[in-house]
Amino acid sequence: MRLNRKLEHIQFSLQQKSRGGATGFDDITLLHNSLPQLDWGDIDTSCYFLGKKLHVPLLINAMTGGHRELESINGNLAKAAAAAGVALAVGSQRAALEDNSTRYSFSVVREVNPQGVVLANLGADCSLLEARTAIKMINADGIQLHLNAPQELAMAEGDRKFKGILENIQSLSRDLDVPVIVKEVGFGMSRESIQRIGAASVPYIDVGGAGGTDFVAIEEARAGRKTWLKWGIPTAVSLLEGLSMNRAKTQLIASGGIRNALDIVKSLSLGCSLVGMARPLLRVLVEGSSEELNSYLSNIIEDIHRIMLMLGARTLEDLQRVPLIISGNTYHWLCCRGIDVAPYARRAGTSY
Repeated sequence: MRLNRKLEHIQFSLQQKSRGGATGFDDITLLHNSLPQLDWGDIDTSCYFLGKKLHVPLLINAMTGGHRELESINGNLAKAAAAAGVALAVGSQRAALEDNSTRYSFSVVREVNPQGVVLANLGADCSLLEARTAIKMINADGIQLHLNAPQELAMAEGDRKFKGILENIQSLSRDLDVPVIVKEVGFGMSRESIQRIGAASVPYIDVGGAGGTDFVAIEEARAGRKTWLKWGIPTAVSLLEGLSMNRAKTQLIASGGIRNALDIVKSLSLGCSLVGMARPLLRVLVEGSSEELNSYLSNIIEDIHRIMLMLGARTLEDLQRVPLIISGNTYHWLCCRGIDVAPYARRAGTSY
């Protein structure tokens, strides 16, 4: 059943329509800089993640694996990540823990991308032994522990017990030899959840906001039903909720409905350290080719450079000083939650 579900997730994910402004990023406006005082060659998008250098702060986020028919997808994603100099996370490795014959659909990513940043992935309720096995399977630099209660509740075969998850996350973060990234899977996070996870000594949190792939809708489609439930916190809102707190030791990753380079730059300008992208890349690969995926990523990276130049931001640190305006439903949400947005508009960019 789990193996068939992996294939169905790919099928139904690609069939979902884009939810447009549901992420909240349409409410974020970056201020154009008419005098950027920069040349193209000045722009530097490089950063370090888990001790390795990335060309851009981009993560090809968790999508698939766990079925022999998915080996080529993960292999091509890993090749594209290596060529572009970005990080890569595999999908949940639970199936490979239960069926050894599917392990190569995951281990292929390290085989074709031996030097890159690769993340393992399991549910946050996994045991220490399971986490270590998943990490060893792909020689991972870190592990995503995913939170997906709405998805589980939408599955007839899904989990119904969620007690003790936070304590388990804290234990895994303490006992594993690689960093832990706690990740939502499209339903977003409130500042209260982010605060509790950060207090569990977790170094990275992926907010996984609403506006991208809807896994409740996917599970309902698998069951032959049409979902009525629109659930979750938009990605931009989740990010701003988390950034409103003093996070001395926890860095945020933005993901969930990231559509293009502008969404990436907006996320980085708000203050996250990395941006995750999934379905648009999967669509290009499945409906096109590995060559088209490489070209697609190259274009995204070029667009990031172009936007940074138009903002007068030479580095990623400069991006976090660029003035921006927050409006619409996102502004209303933040006001209702008592989150001050004025400092974003008052910023003074480096060449302003």
